[in-house]
Amino acid sequence: LNQPVTGDDLLVLSETGAQRTPDWLMPRNFDNHGCYVISLGAVTKWLGEQAEALGVEIFPGFSAAEVLYNDDGSVKGVATGNQGVGKDGEPMDSFQIGMELHAKYTVFAEGARGHLGKQLIAKFKLDEGKDAQTFAIGIKELWEVPADKAKPGLVVHTAGWPLNDDAFGGGFLYHLEGNKVTLGYVIGLDYQNPWMSPFEEMQRWKTHPSIKAHIEGGKRLGYGARALNNGTPQALPKLVFPGGALVGCNAGFLNAARIKGSHAAIKSGMLCAEAAFEAVAAGRSSDELAAFPEGFLKSWLYEELWTYRNFKNWFKKSPLMGKLMTGVEHWFLPKLGVSNPPWTLHNTTRDHTKLKPANEMPQITYPKPDGVITFDRLSSVFVSNTNHEEQQPAHLTLKDASVPVQINLAKYAGPESRYCPAGVYEFVNKDGADQLVINAQNCVH
Repeated sequence: LNQPVTGDDLLVLSETGAQRTPDWLMPRNFDNHGCYVISLGAVTKWLGEQAEALGVEIFPGFSAAEVLYNDDGSVKGVATGNQGVGKDGEPMDSFQIGMELHAKYTVFAEGARGHLGKQLIAKFKLDEGKDAQTFAIGIKELWEVPADKAKPGLVVHTAGWPLNDDAFGGGFLYHLEGNKVTLGYVIGLDYQNPWMSPFEEMQRWKTHPSIKAHIEGGKRLGYGARALNNGTPQALPKLVFPGGALVGCNAGFLNAARIKGSHAAIKSGMLCAEAAFEAVAAGRSSDELAAFPEGFLKSWLYEELWTYRNFKNWFKKSPLMGKLMTGVEHWFLPKLGVSNPPWTLHNTTRDHTKLKPANEMPQITYPKPDGVITFDRLSSVFVSNTNHEEQQPAHLTLKDASVPVQINLAKYAGPESRYCPAGVYEFVNKDGADQLVINAQNCVH
């Protein structure tokens, strides 16, 4: 923890101008007083060192590929994927068979929409009776800027331009120590216009005078993208099942109002660890860790998430309603001494149902990248530090190969060619027929 927050700017952008929210009008969710600006990579590395010093074994480079079950249906552990498999699915000279890892309890912490988490939620019906979870995509870059541009500890959030009123999202920018700036843009995946490209919206956002001023004359060092939950405590699935638990964004603990989830992921992991330790010490295994959700309900994390439970659901009604009610719930009510709004909104709408047919929405023309402030997707993937073995099989497979051309392309003009921030999905015309090509090697996960 090297760099305390020194200031907060909340900007409402028009195409050329910006209105800064006065400090006295700042909603509490954008107040970062007392926090630190950190590199999550550095924190994770440090945490790994602490864990290994305690005797924890860490296996980097191995992904959990399959959930293993006991005869009674409880989770037994996971199997890692086979290494050294060629594109044709056959073993190569470097082949190494996956390992089965058995445990008394298995904790799944894969992030938003984790591929094993999805299976567990479906198998154990963990989302039964819960609100529909909503998601967003975040596009992010790391820059090194000239010393005279550096403002260590300054945090900037933006609303408004370049998005119009039928999409949810906004920008963030953090000044780290060492003349570094990290900045990014988040767009809710309930947007309506299939012509929208989240990557291009982020590039366009950087050209705004209020953002460009922070990075002009600098150099882009890194790029990444990530799916994230926009969820609410109303949308959290049941956290435990026989033999295991979901923590972090695999469950959906992110605080969408603050665009922060790392603290929530850490705390959910701690609560789960306490419950698991107690169970193992008592000689238990493979049952439900009921003490985890009970501990969550008594924790500061539950209190925090419950306070912000309506944030995304107001924006589901309309961006104007979202902005207005954020002010009411997180500025006006606290001024009256009311820390928690007395009403609760629920969401039953899945994000993908909001997309409209391409012929009903205006096409969007994005400016060409200048290679200085704005970039194309392939040069971005190049600085993402993603590494794929050339011969590895594609990790992205279609459940129904007819859907991309017959539905997505025909009705929605192929939105996957735009929503992917790495150019993984591409429609090509071969011998007079359209088909989807999956460039899995581009994927930034």
